Amino acid sequence: MEQILVFLTLGTALVLFVWEKLRYDIVALLALFALIIAGIIPAEEAFTGFSHPAVITVAAVLVISQALQHSGLIDIVGRLLAKLGTNLMLQVVTLSFIVAIASAFMNNIGALAILMPVALHMARKHGNPPSFILMPIAFASILGGMVTLIGTPPNIIIATFRADVAGERFGMFDFAPVGFSLALVGLLFITLLGWRLLPKRKTQTSSNNLFQIENYITEVKVTEDSRLNGKTIAEMNRVADTEVLALGLVRKGIRIHAPSPSEEIKPDDILILEAGTEDLRVFIDNTGAQLTGGKPIRKEAKGSEDIHTAEAIVMADSPLIGQTAASLNMRTRYSINLLAVARREKQIWQRIGKTHFKIGDVLLLQGRTVNINDAITAMQCLPLAQRGLTIGKPRKMLFALSIFVAAIVTVVLGVLPVQIAFMIAAVAMVLSGILPLRDMYTSIDWPVIVLLAAMIPVGVAFETSGSADMVTNQILNLGDRHPIWLLLGVMMTITIILSNVINNAATVVLMAPISINIARELGVSADPFLMAIAVAASCAFLTPIGHQSNTLVMGPGGYKFSDYWKMGLPITIGMVLLGVPLIMYFWPP
Repeated sequence: MEQILVFLTLGTALVLFVWEKLRYDIVALLALFALIIAGIIPAEEAFTGFSHPAVITVAAVLVISQALQHSGLIDIVGRLLAKLGTNLMLQVVTLSFIVAIASAFMNNIGALAILMPVALHMARKHGNPPSFILMPIAFASILGGMVTLIGTPPNIIIATFRADVAGERFGMFDFAPVGFSLALVGLLFITLLGWRLLPKRKTQTSSNNLFQIENYITEVKVTEDSRLNGKTIAEMNRVADTEVLALGLVRKGIRIHAPSPSEEIKPDDILILEAGTEDLRVFIDNTGAQLTGGKPIRKEAKGSEDIHTAEAIVMADSPLIGQTAASLNMRTRYSINLLAVARREKQIWQRIGKTHFKIGDVLLLQGRTVNINDAITAMQCLPLAQRGLTIGKPRKMLFALSIFVAAIVTVVLGVLPVQIAFMIAAVAMVLSGILPLRDMYTSIDWPVIVLLAAMIPVGVAFETSGSADMVTNQILNLGDRHPIWLLLGVMMTITIILSNVINNAATVVLMAPISINIARELGVSADPFLMAIAVAASCAFLTPIGHQSNTLVMGPGGYKFSDYWKMGLPITIGMVLLGVPLIMYFWPP
C-alpha cells in the first residue's frame, strides 16, 4: 500500500509539473504533504530537507553569483564581448564559450542573464537574427554546469547521494573529466553547426518589430458633452462598457504619464488609449469622445521626450510570476504602463491587465527614463538591452575573486565541506560590502530552494517504501543479460526524458536512489551510475520547459516549441553516445 501511495503521489506530481498551472515548488510541497498525511513520511522529518547540505550549497552559490555580478567583474567581460566584430559565427563562438565557462563556477541562469542583453545588443546592432545566438548561449550555460560540483544543483545533489553510498562526496572537479569532455564536444557542435540549424527569425531586431503596438495607440478628445466628464480613470471603462488602457493624457499641452486611477477626466483632455479597433469603436460610441486624427498630439506635448519604452523578460525569481498587472497594481506601484506581453512567439496586448505572468514572458513597458530601469530591477526582470556598465572598484573586484577562489581551494583540499566553505564565502561577500545586505536574500531563487527541500524527504520515502527497489527490478528484468553500458544508457535516457519535462533537481532526487539500487544489485560501484544521472539531468535540450535557460530565451528569440529539437536532439543523442563510454572510462564499475 505504501508503494501504491508513493507512485500515485509521484505520478500526480509529474502531471502537475508538466501542466505548469502550479509552480514547481508548490507541487513539491503538495507531494510532501500528501506523503506526510499518508503516514509514509514522519511529521518530525517533514522539513529536514531545509537543512540538507545540497540545499544550503545551492543557496550559497546563488548568493556568491550575485556578489560577483555586483563586483563588476562580469560586466567588464560583457563590455569587451560587445566589441566583437560583425562575424556572426565569431559572436556565437565567443559568447557560447564565455557563458559556459561562467556557468561552471556560478549559477547558470545568472551567467545567461548577464550575457543575454549583450547578445541581443550585438544582434540588433549588426542586423543578425537573435534566434541564431540566444539558443546557443542558453545551451552553453547548461553545458557549462556539467563541469564542476557547483555548476548546477543536480551535481550538488548527486554528490550528497554519493556520500551516503561511499562515505565521501564527489569533489569540486570530480565531474570535470566527463563533464568537460561533453561540454567541449557540445560547444563545438553548437558553434560550428548547431546554430545553422535554427530558424532565421528577425523578430527582435528592434522593439517596434517585436511589438507592433503603435497600431493600437490612439488619441481621443474629451468634449464638453462627453459622458467621461467628471469621471475618473478608474471609472472610464465602466462608462464606456468596454476595456481599453489609458496610457496617459495631455492636458493644456502637458503630458501626464500613467495617470492615477483617481485622476479626474476634464473637458478638452486628450486621452492616450491602447485599444483594438472594435473596443475603440465601442468606446467612442458610448462616451461621446472624438478621435483627434492628424499628427499625434502626445509627441508635441511637454514631457513626452522623457517617456520611453523598454523590453524586459520575467525571470524565475520575479514577484510578477503568477500575478497580473491588476493584482500587482503595477501602474501605481512602479509608475509604468504595461503595453504588451510576448509569450512563446505570441504577442498579447488585449486584456493584459488580467494576464498572469509566467517565467520567460517578454514585457513591453513604458515609463519615464528616470524610473523605468529602477522599476525593471524592482520587478526582478531582465532588461533586454545592453545595460550600463557597472564597474565596481578594482579592489572590490579582486577581493570578490579572492574570496571565491579561496572557497574553491578549501573545498578541493578537503579543509571544509562545500556547504560550509561557500556559505562562509557568501557571508564574507556581504560583510566586505561587495553585495548589499538587502540583496543577500533576494539573490536566492527561493522556489528552487523550496523544491529541493520538499523533494528530498519525498525521495527518501521513494526509497524506504520499496518503490525504488520495484523500479530497479523492472529495469533489471528488461532482458536476460544486462551489460553495464546498456544499463547506463537506459538510466541516462530515462533521466533525460524526465529532466526535459520537470525540474532537473527533482529528477535527480528520484533517479539517484534507483541508480544506487541497480549498482548494488549488480555488485558494482555506484559512481558510474550516479555520474550518468548527473550528466543526463543536465541534458535538458529538447523543450523550453526543461531548463530555465531555455525558457528565458524563448520569447526574445521568437522560438517555437519544436525549434528546440532542431539543435537539441543531436546534442542529446551525442551526450548519450559519448557520455556512456566516457563514464565507463573515467569511472569504471
